[in-house]
Amino acid sequence: MSNAPASVDAIDRRILELLHQDARRTFGDIGQRVGLSAPAVKRRVDRLENVGIILGYSTRVDYARLGESLEAFVELRFAGSTRVDDIEGIAVDVPEIKELFTVAGDPDALARIRVRDVQGLKAVVDQLRAGGKVTGTKTMMVLGSSIRDHASV
Repeated sequence: MSNAPASVDAIDRRILELLHQDARRTFGDIGQRVGLSAPAVKRRVDRLENVGIILGYSTRVDYARLGESLEAFVELRFAGSTRVDDIEGIAVDVPEIKELFTVAGDPDALARIRVRDVQGLKAVVDQLRAGGKVTGTKTMMVLGSSIRDHASV
């Protein structure tokens, strides 16, 4: 699979928007909305998966109901000689890190963390610092969030 942009038309983009809104939507429902038959929609979705545009499907979770009500972002700084692959590896043994982004500039990485409370957050930050690879952190607790259900594709 190449990294070259794949060819998509307005119908493909609308299919992607509809799946983004509800990944469990049926091909028949999508077909009604875009003017295609269910089999035609399936062929397009299969193609979008095969060319690597659709990477997978996900579920939105209410983490507070799972006991992980505190969300935070932690900026991570590493020594200048640290390889990007080594930065990505820091999250392997820290299940509280839900996402890790390596970024250009300062900081080197941004981690999205979910924990039960402030004590849990402190423990995760201490764990990251104790590993010896992280040279500095800055923690920002999330007060609220919104999700764009109708992201444009």
